Amino acid sequence: MPLDDDTGVYAELATNLFHHGVYGLAGDSGIAPTLIRLPGYPLFLALIFSLFGTGNFTAVLLAQIAIDLLSCYLIASFVSEQFSPRAGTIALFLATLCPFTAGYSTIALTECLSIFAVSLALWSSARLLRSLDAEGTGQIDSKALLLTSLAMAIAVLLRPDGALLTVAVLAAILWYNRTRPRLALTAALLCGTLAVLPLAPWAARNWITFHVVQPLAPRRVNDPGEYVNYGFYRWMNTWAIDIVSTGNVFWQVGTASIDVNDIPSRAFDSPAQRQQTAALLAQYNVAKIIPPALDAKFDALARQRTHTHPLLCHLWVPALRVGDMWLRPRTETLGLDADWWNYSKHHRESIEAAILGLLNLALVLAAIIGFARKRVPYAALPIIYIILRCLLLSTMENSEPRYTIEAFPILLACASVAFIKSETQQP
Repeated sequence: MPLDDDTGVYAELATNLFHHGVYGLAGDSGIAPTLIRLPGYPLFLALIFSLFGTGNFTAVLLAQIAIDLLSCYLIASFVSEQFSPRAGTIALFLATLCPFTAGYSTIALTECLSIFAVSLALWSSARLLRSLDAEGTGQIDSKALLLTSLAMAIAVLLRPDGALLTVAVLAAILWYNRTRPRLALTAALLCGTLAVLPLAPWAARNWITFHVVQPLAPRRVNDPGEYVNYGFYRWMNTWAIDIVSTGNVFWQVGTASIDVNDIPSRAFDSPAQRQQTAALLAQYNVAKIIPPALDAKFDALARQRTHTHPLLCHLWVPALRVGDMWLRPRTETLGLDADWWNYSKHHRESIEAAILGLLNLALVLAAIIGFARKRVPYAALPIIYIILRCLLLSTMENSEPRYTIEAFPILLACASVAFIKSETQQP
C-alpha cells in the first residue's frame, strides 16, 4: 500500500487525538502537543479509524478513491453547466483518466482532499457568481454560498496554502460584481467569514497551548521555540529548482550525509565557492546537524550569492523552480525514479516518464489555449488562483511537483473547453 513519510505523522496525530484526546506526537516524556500540521487531514483519518479500525488505511484509500471520483464529477458538472454539455463530457473523460490526480487517491496525504476542495469551489462558486450576475434580482444563492464556503474551509483546514483558494474566490466575487459593490461585498463577507470560522477553534487552541498567534501551520513545520535552519534554507533558495535537489539535499538534513557532488554547478559562482560549500557540508556531515554557527555560515554564503547575482537568485531560479514543478514528469506517485532522464540506468522507466511528461505538457498547453481563446467560464477565479500559487511556489526551496496538483481541477476544466465552441454566451 503506497504510503508517504508524512502519512505516519498524520496517522499518529489522528490516533493520539482519537485515543488520548491530545493533538500531538509521542516524545520522551509522553505525547507532546504540536501545531506543525493543520487538523483537517488528521480529523479525516480519525473519522475513518473510528469507523473501520485504527490504522485501517485500506478504508482510508477507498474513501479517497470515492472522493476523487466525486471531484471528477464536480469538474465535469462545472464545465457542463457553465460552458456546454459536450465540453462537460470531455472534462469527465479527462478528469477520470488523469493519472496525476488519480495517483494521489491511493496515497494517504492531503492532496486528494485538497483536489476535492478546489473542485467543489470551482463548481459552487460558478453557481454563486451566476446567481449574483442575474440582472435585477439582487439575490444570493444561499446553497451555492454555503458550499463555496465549505470548500474554502476544507482547503484551509488541510494545508496552509489552501488559503489561496479563499483569496481567489473572494477576489472573483468582487471582480464580477464590481458594478454592484454592496451585493459583492455582502457575498464576499459572508463567504469569507464562513470559510475561516472553522479555524477559530484551532487558533484558540494554539494560543492557549503555545501562547502564539498561529491560525494556520508554520511554513517550516516547527513548533514554537523549535530551532530552524533559516540560513541553510536561504542558501538552497539561491539554486534549488527540482525535486532531485530536494531529495539529495533538503530531505537529508538531520538524517544523512550530503555529498557536494550531488549539488548542481549553478549553486557555485566559482571553484573557490565550491570549495567553500564543500567545507561547510563536511562540517555538517560530522554529526548530521546544522548548529547556529554553521547555519550562519550558510546564511552568509546565501547573501554573497544574492549580492553577486541578484537576478539569478531572485528571478531566474524562482521562475525555473515553478516551471519545473509544473512540467516535470510526475514520477512521485508511480514508482519511477526522479532522475527519469538517465536512460542508461532504467530504459523502461525513462520511456514511461517521458510519456507522462508529454501528457502533462499537453494538458498544460491545452489549458493555456482554453484561456487564450477566452473560453474559460469566470476565468478571473482560476487565473488569480494559479498566479497566487505560482508566486508562493517560487519562494519554496523544496521543489516538489505535487505542490501544483491542487490546481489540476482548473487545468482539466480549462483543457476541456480549449477546442469546443460554447453553446451559450459565457462571462
